[in-house]
Amino acid sequence: MKKIVFILCLVIVAISCGEKKDKKAISNKDVLEGTIKIDGSSTVFPVTEAVAEEFRAVQPKVKVTIGVSGTGGGFKKFSRGETNLLNASRPIKNKEKEACIENNINYLELEVAYDGLAVLVNPENDWVDNFTVEELKKIWEPAAQGVIMKWNQIRPEWPDEEIHLFGPGVASGTYDYFTEAIVGKSGSSRGDFTASEDDHVLVQGIAGDKYSLGFFGLAYYSENKDKLTLIGVNNGKEVVKPTLETVSNGTYSPLSRPLFVYVNSTSVKHPEVVEFMNFYIDNAGELAEDVGYISLPSELYVAQKEHFKAFVESNK
Repeated sequence: MKKIVFILCLVIVAISCGEKKDKKAISNKDVLEGTIKIDGSSTVFPVTEAVAEEFRAVQPKVKVTIGVSGTGGGFKKFSRGETNLLNASRPIKNKEKEACIENNINYLELEVAYDGLAVLVNPENDWVDNFTVEELKKIWEPAAQGVIMKWNQIRPEWPDEEIHLFGPGVASGTYDYFTEAIVGKSGSSRGDFTASEDDHVLVQGIAGDKYSLGFFGLAYYSENKDKLTLIGVNNGKEVVKPTLETVSNGTYSPLSRPLFVYVNSTSVKHPEVVEFMNFYIDNAGELAEDVGYISLPSELYVAQKEHFKAFVESNK
């Protein structure tokens, strides 16, 4: 009898160990490891950061690092193969495409959200309630440097006080987009303004100067509504401020734009990168709105997912 009981115990222990082993094997199969390097736009950073935080909850052994060197700086690193993914607030330029070709970097461009550029003044500014596109061009075009220096040069009834300008640095995709939309040529503007790749520096500058004027992505205004005043832009028909609705329906023109993530073909050979990008596309809409951006229509995320799947398959 004792022998029978002993044998039964061994059988039970063996079964239990087998079950534990099976569960561990399944668990290990699902858990990924590795490092994903991302760099680029400060505008896209909040979306990617939100995705990365959620991703860590499901893949805690995958390290996601996110740098902020601006879209232009990010493309330089991406084209050299130094990063897996790139945050970009504008499409890739021809010279950046050429750099990728020279270094055998193949890539896929994915839209992840929409953004509106916010035009901002100090809360003590009680004279501006809107700008026309022509007025913004008059202020920011290269010919304005050393010439258009005071508020009353824009409208006579405005103060005889200096305009103090703040904007993203020249490596920023936001700077490129604003200059193209307002001045008419990407990267073309006056140079006598306070520039920074760090939007928080711009917030502080505008918030601390009554005669300031600046621009940056809408999400950073959303985080600092108590420190800044958002100014509407006359699109030729009406004065419109950037909101979820006006950016998504195109009425906030010409300062609405898509935001991008680029992924290179070498990186999709790593399962952690594929898993991260699938997770990104699945969750970008909800998380983009959480941090102040506008989600794409759901069918566009489905299309992005299919494009990514095909890209992965073609680079196996």
